[in-house]
Amino acid sequence: MNNPFLIGQNIYLRGLNVEDAQGDYPSWLNDAEVCQYSEHHVFPYTKAQAIQYIEQLPSQKDRIMLAIVDKQSNTHIGNITLLAISSLHRSAELSILIGNKAFHGKGLSKEATLLMLEHGFNTMNLHRICCGTMSSNTAMQNLALSVGMVQEGIFRDEVYKDGAYHDTIRFSILKEEFNTKKQQLEKHA
Repeated sequence: MNNPFLIGQNIYLRGLNVEDAQGDYPSWLNDAEVCQYSEHHVFPYTKAQAIQYIEQLPSQKDRIMLAIVDKQSNTHIGNITLLAISSLHRSAELSILIGNKAFHGKGLSKEATLLMLEHGFNTMNLHRICCGTMSSNTAMQNLALSVGMVQEGIFRDEVYKDGAYHDTIRFSILKEEFNTKKQQLEKHA
């Protein structure tokens, strides 16, 4: 393992580094399939832009972006972020991307999300973490529900992508809800 920050059963989370920009990371953001549910449009994303973005991450006090790394192969497979962190309201928003398609459908998003929620609630002492996704992204909706989030609402026609407007669905979880869900998951592990 290379500088793990949070360690799970199959993955670990670590800080992004400039070497990640030399790997597959920039190509994920140029892949229409990987980004099909992203609210960001697919556009040419270069290694130079990735390096610049990674280098400025430490100065951003309202976000924590971590690489998701497969423990067995030590492969950087995606990123997970707590953003819009508010110390005043003790809240944040969660974002996740599994960019390496060979690792889709293996439950690693759930493992990474549980690690990040644990860190957000029980290390950073956040009270509320939310996420949002396009209404067509059933995988993210299922992920949110599987970690104990509840649907808060639908934002109609919030995203314009691929020539059409799309609704987004918002989910959230509170610290006490997460800790209850965590106990339930540990009993079934």
